[in-house]
Amino acid sequence: MKGLGLGSKIVFVINSLVAFLLLISYVLPYIPPKSFATLSVLSLGVPLLILFNLLFFIFWLLRVKKHMILSLVVLLLGYNYIASMYKFSSSAKVEDEANFSVMSFNVRMFNKFHWLPEAIDKESIVKMLEGEQPDILCLQEYPRGERVQLDGYYSFNATYNKGIKGGQAIFSKFPIVNSGSLEFPNTYNNAIFADIVKDKDTIRIYTFHLQSSGINADVEKLKDETSGHLFNQVGATFKTQQDQVNLFLAHKSKSHYKTIVTGDFNNTAYSYVYRKVKGDDLVDTFEEAGNGFGRTYDFKFFPMRIDFILADKDFIVNGFEVYDVKLSDHYPIKTTLKLH
Repeated sequence: MKGLGLGSKIVFVINSLVAFLLLISYVLPYIPPKSFATLSVLSLGVPLLILFNLLFFIFWLLRVKKHMILSLVVLLLGYNYIASMYKFSSSAKVEDEANFSVMSFNVRMFNKFHWLPEAIDKESIVKMLEGEQPDILCLQEYPRGERVQLDGYYSFNATYNKGIKGGQAIFSKFPIVNSGSLEFPNTYNNAIFADIVKDKDTIRIYTFHLQSSGINADVEKLKDETSGHLFNQVGATFKTQQDQVNLFLAHKSKSHYKTIVTGDFNNTAYSYVYRKVKGDDLVDTFEEAGNGFGRTYDFKFFPMRIDFILADKDFIVNGFEVYDVKLSDHYPIKTTLKLH
């Protein structure tokens, strides 16, 4: 740090810490939360770490200092992370007669408890869904006693067996020939699946809602939480998610159908659970055909993508869209697919 003033030295020390944390985050998808739960929490902060390193790089670049190399090298090493956070190239929908669409949306109980303005209700959400007419529709936090009827769709609804949290649903314009629910123990969350027949192909659709930390994203309420409590709560959530994903993977391994996985992961693309679900046989449809940040959750600090549609490599991804509609604390996402 020769040639730097005291202020610049302090900046570089902070820069070094932020670069180190981002570097550490690159290995988090390979570390099971049960092995190091506290460290796994760092995956939630990856977008901020990328942003800070970018700002440090620009800071040193403008000052024409070689110290810019630190953040530059760390950012280049994690290029795939940046691609998961922001899609730089503009992707246009590819029109094809063989295309079909898949939408996923956490409807947050149709605003049953008025988290959002009262004007947002089941009817306003159903109106949006009917207007979009996806070929396959997956809903999470779908409340019991509030079942939706959509004309022209086959459907499978699975409400949770416990409490008031609701359940999930899969709607399909193609016939559903098999369906079921994977019950996660000691939780309100679960996964459901449906086998649908499109032309001569049977496709398995999964949708799930992994364990939530239960932490309120409101800035004022977060101020009342201690950092230790937040870390412990999120760490425990990630451990539970690991068990839930293991149950899902065991079920998926018994299927030989082409597969599409949708849902609210309650985790990011930098996490262990995302990497395990995606595996080597699925692609992230946002990364294939999305634009911009791909934000799916209304988090106050930075764009957060925790809802995903992953598709078997037997599918061509011809489009991806995030709907900027405020009908939940999540945003609907839709991909356009075509079978090879």
